[in-house]
Amino acid sequence: MRLLAALMGVIVVLVAAAPAEAAAPVGRTVRLVGTVGVDITVPAAVNLGTAFTGGVLTGSLGRVEVTDFRGPVNPNTWVATVSATIFTTGAGGPQRTISNASVFYWSGPAVQSTGGGTLVPGQPTQAQAVALNVTREAFRKTSGNGNNRVAWSPSVRIVVPNGIIGGVYRGTITHSVA
Repeated sequence: MRLLAALMGVIVVLVAAAPAEAAAPVGRTVRLVGTVGVDITVPAAVNLGTAFTGGVLTGSLGRVEVTDFRGPVNPNTWVATVSATIFTTGAGGPQRTISNASVFYWSGPAVQSTGGGTLVPGQPTQAQAVALNVTREAFRKTSGNGNNRVAWSPSVRIVVPNGIIGGVYRGTITHSVA
């Protein structure tokens, strides 16, 4: 039986002709699907800061954690995935959009884990970063049984296109587990 639980994190990207101070984003959490036995938690919102048009913005998404309390199910494996929407400001449009193909993700290693099993990060280092224009694997548990928990602190690199209009760009990066 495959289980699914997901939470969304809202990411705020600031793009301006010159760096500017930004107000902190309002945090919110949205539960998409809940299933008894496996859960995933993510930060409600993240502000990545400011970048120039034509520049690159890199930042941490904060702690992502999968908790599997299915106990003796053998094996109790799971796969956590990640995807992203486009990032827009105002009404969107060609000069107000950053494509999700310009959003690169890497999970990094586990920062904390309990329980048994083999845990495999999707992209251990920045060199393995993947574009979020399609759903990607973020982390995986490949073997073992018993309750377990793993946390990682993924990062993103956003390539800000030349010629876009400065403003606050918002998008959603979604982690889910099955």
